[in-house]
Amino acid sequence: MKNYKFGYARVSTAEQNLDRQLDALKQYGVDQIYNEKMTGTKRNRPELEKLLDRMTEGDTVVIESLSRLGRSTKDLIELVELFDSKKVHLVSLKESIDTNTPTGKLLFTLMSAIAQFERDCIADRTMEGLKAARARGRFGGRPRFNSEQVKRAIKLYNTGQYALKEIEELTGVKKDTLYRNLKYEKGMSLI
Repeated sequence: MKNYKFGYARVSTAEQNLDRQLDALKQYGVDQIYNEKMTGTKRNRPELEKLLDRMTEGDTVVIESLSRLGRSTKDLIELVELFDSKKVHLVSLKESIDTNTPTGKLLFTLMSAIAQFERDCIADRTMEGLKAARARGRFGGRPRFNSEQVKRAIKLYNTGQYALKEIEELTGVKKDTLYRNLKYEKGMSLI
C-alpha cells in the first residue's frame, strides 16, 4: 500500500492568494493538495475535513506553516494528536518540523505536554470556582423543585386545560421535568 503526501493550504479571505503556499507544497513533492479560502477561526473547514477523512497510517500531511493548519494553539495540538493517533506524519515547511524525525517527535511531545498542562489548569480552575461558589451557597446543575411544585404541575397537566408554557409559568417546572415525573404512577416524583 502506497503512503501519500497530502498538502494543505489555506488563506483567510477570497482576496488572498494561495500561490506561495501551493508552490512550496508542489516543490516538496506532495501527491495531492487540499486548499481553501476560509478564515482559520471557522470550525467547519470542508477541505481539511476531506483531508482528515482521506489520510491513513503512514501518510504525511505537509503544510507551509503551522498557522495555516490550526485555528488556535489548542486546535493545532488536537490536530497533531489526531495525526499521531492515526500514525500520520506532519511536516511544516516554515518551522522545519517533521514528526517523522526525532526532533519533530520531541516538538510534538512538548506540544502535547503543554496541551495536557493547560487542560489540567482549566480543570483546577473549574474545581476552585465550584468550591468558591458552594462556599457562598450557590450550586450548579439543574434547579431543584420541591415535590409540591411538581405535584401541582402534574395536576395542572392532568386537567387538560393548560398549555405546557402556562404550567411552566404557574409552577416554574420545566416541561422536561414534568414529563420525567409524569412517568411515575400516582404522582410519585423524582424531583
